[in-house]
Amino acid sequence: MATQKTPRIDPLTLEVVDLIGTVVARYHEEYEEAAAEHALTGAQARLLSLLSLEPLPMRRLAQQLKCEPSNVTGIVDRLEARGLVERRPDPADRRVKLAAATEEGRQVARSLRDSLNFAREPLAGLSDDERLSLRDLLRRMLEA
Repeated sequence: MATQKTPRIDPLTLEVVDLIGTVVARYHEEYEEAAAEHALTGAQARLLSLLSLEPLPMRRLAQQLKCEPSNVTGIVDRLEARGLVERRPDPADRRVKLAAATEEGRQVARSLRDSLNFAREPLAGLSDDERLSLRDLLRRMLEA
């Protein structure tokens, strides 16, 4: 049986990977803290943020959150009990239920988004050209 050689990764790539990991970890930490200030879990906050953009079927929410539909049902139930989310029939297919943020839910999602300073503050220190370059590089990475 032949053994596969792991390709060597250059020090610059290792440093970039490490920096990306640190940025992601700091973002998640701040996101969890912001969610807790609104008495939400991170998952509830992410779901509410998605629904503040548009109503979505439960299956699509599960796909976007990368979890089981039964988990989404529980999260929606808890947000619905707080008046932040409502269920409504899909106008295109009345057999499908959409979850939608209420006005109060949209206000909480806006407040949550406004309280996230970690990414916004350092990005404000970059020029427009630097932010455009960073955006384009991140898009390229995600497309690969």
